[in-house]
Amino acid sequence: MAEKLIVLSDMWGVKKGLWITSYFGYLQQYYDIEFYDIQQLANLELPVNTGENIHKAFVEGGLETAAAHLKSKVKEAKHILAFSAGGTIAWKAALLGMPLKSLTAISATRLRFEKERPLCKAVNLVYGDLDKYKPKADWFKTMKLEPTIIQNFGHELYSDEKYISEICMELLNKVTKKAV
Repeated sequence: MAEKLIVLSDMWGVKKGLWITSYFGYLQQYYDIEFYDIQQLANLELPVNTGENIHKAFVEGGLETAAAHLKSKVKEAKHILAFSAGGTIAWKAALLGMPLKSLTAISATRLRFEKERPLCKAVNLVYGDLDKYKPKADWFKTMKLEPTIIQNFGHELYSDEKYISEICMELLNKVTKKAV
């Protein structure tokens, strides 16, 4: 039976997420994938979908709403691959008690405000070195986490095809090594 993987979008959800299909292309033959548009998890219905409006809606309660909804949907431990605000939502859901096998969060910049970490040994946080909102070195030390920093990339590194193949190969190595 295939490992279960939850994929959480970035703040744009499916509206600007064509890049996410590349992840599915790599991963769907080895993982049983559940995808969540985090705007839907947060019950966001905005009259104007600008980056500023979406960001504000998540910061003003959307992150917590989405985390509570995600926790209520996940009853057994699964792997999670999450992008940007999706990573923060997965983190918060785990703190609420959502079972978790592993968390790979890419460009989850809002984690810098978190004071606790989930009870999960397999937490992989990835940031572009040019992402000005990534957590500071002290935050990683406090959380006892060693981030992966990708050189010459900013916040949206997760939508770059070169990086997509690298993260997918890393996830696939976990599954195929386990199967051997």
